[in-house]
Amino acid sequence: MTPHTPIVLIVDDDARVREALSELLEAHGLRVAAYASAGDYARAATPTGPACLLLDVELPDINGLDLQSQLAGADHPPIVFITGHGDIPSSVRAIKHGAVDFLTKPFGEDALLAAVDAALAQDDRVRAERADLGALRRRYAQLTPREREVLPLIVSGLMNKQAAAELGLSEVTLQVHRRNVLRKMGAASLADLVRAAERLQVPVTHSRRGEREA
Repeated sequence: MTPHTPIVLIVDDDARVREALSELLEAHGLRVAAYASAGDYARAATPTGPACLLLDVELPDINGLDLQSQLAGADHPPIVFITGHGDIPSSVRAIKHGAVDFLTKPFGEDALLAAVDAALAQDDRVRAERADLGALRRRYAQLTPREREVLPLIVSGLMNKQAAAELGLSEVTLQVHRRNVLRKMGAASLADLVRAAERLQVPVTHSRRGEREA
């Protein structure tokens, strides 16, 4: 195993459960880190690669569902709940708040591995999307102030002549800025640039000149 091997984080107060799950997951090529309480988990280092969290509902210091609520909005691995005290309201609450699965002990090996695979795949997708967005933000940061004025105008569908008039530029100068924006944003087409602007939540700007003339 390497530091890039996906890791499964186990939070369960039963040492026998932690040991059994660790052996099973390691036998399938996964790294494992196990904790006896939510506090122990909270003090541990955040994984830097694909990970998932196997979380017991009944813990000595905090209910697993409450821990899930505390983690809401934070950067944390997808959760698979494991519990010996499952009930429909708890499972509904867990899934509603983003849990990948809710497994009741004793659960089958295949069900556990399937849930772990789904959680790791989800974390992989989220990490890839986050990395892509980070790269997009770095590209946007390279735009000059004028290019940042040009971007919302061209993704709003204005013609070069309209956008140039809006900014008080010549059409030739606007076209230069437009080419620079496309290049710096890594966009091969206007459609690519529109999608990038949407991901960055760049406000769409419509021509104020056209409104004044109307």
